[in-house]
Amino acid sequence: MKVVLFCGGRGTRMRSDLPGGDMPKPMQLVGPRPLLWHVMRYYAHFGHKEFILCLGYGAHHIKDFFLTYQETGSNDFILRNGAIELLSTDISDWSVSLVDTGLDSPIGERLRRVRPHLGGDEMFLANYADVLTDAPLPRIVERFTASCAGASMMVVPPTNTFHVVDVGEGGLVGGITPVSELPLWVNGGFFVLRQEVFDHIPENGDLVADGCAELAKRGRLMAYPHRGYWRPSDTVNQRLELDRAWARGERPWALWES
Repeated sequence: MKVVLFCGGRGTRMRSDLPGGDMPKPMQLVGPRPLLWHVMRYYAHFGHKEFILCLGYGAHHIKDFFLTYQETGSNDFILRNGAIELLSTDISDWSVSLVDTGLDSPIGERLRRVRPHLGGDEMFLANYADVLTDAPLPRIVERFTASCAGASMMVVPPTNTFHVVDVGEGGLVGGITPVSELPLWVNGGFFVLRQEVFDHIPENGDLVADGCAELAKRGRLMAYPHRGYWRPSDTVNQRLELDRAWARGERPWALWES
């Protein structure tokens, strides 16, 4: 299936860590490669190698990354008499469409603008391009394919460290519970979609607030709960922790290495 990746956001909570001042969030480094590369390797590991990148803010950084991509940055190779012999490869069999979807377009509008690139495919995958996981993608796709739903959203437990305080009469606290232990789920950013979703996304609309919400009202949105590894990279600290984990060799999202 084709994979639509939303790469055009400004990533304002990452701005203090942005060299050059206009680097889109998916281009922030984790190890030797940007977040976007890690997300794409995840999908390619499961055989999904046709990518449609929705560009916007800082698009030239993403274009330059692919135009000047060097396989030697993350693959072993032999240098013999000035010639390079790669022992493995990353992206040689990928198809990557880089599409300008507007500087400030909402995600739903970005998706609408790349619809022609989906061709006649009934189903496709979509992702925010800034979240890493070890979720079993084939199982997610298989479950969705067997259903009649119009969209599937991976959901995960909240990851923040806040505690919910149960306050009773007189201000007495009856209990304190970590948010992560409550029966709550949040959007995990990994979608399997049918073209039907376009029927519910208006111009300049949103994928979740408009498309998925309308499908939910009609009983046509399904969730895939995942309690395994899932890490967002919304802030500088979250991205730095992923980078440190890579350096330590703790890379549960890098399924292609196993």
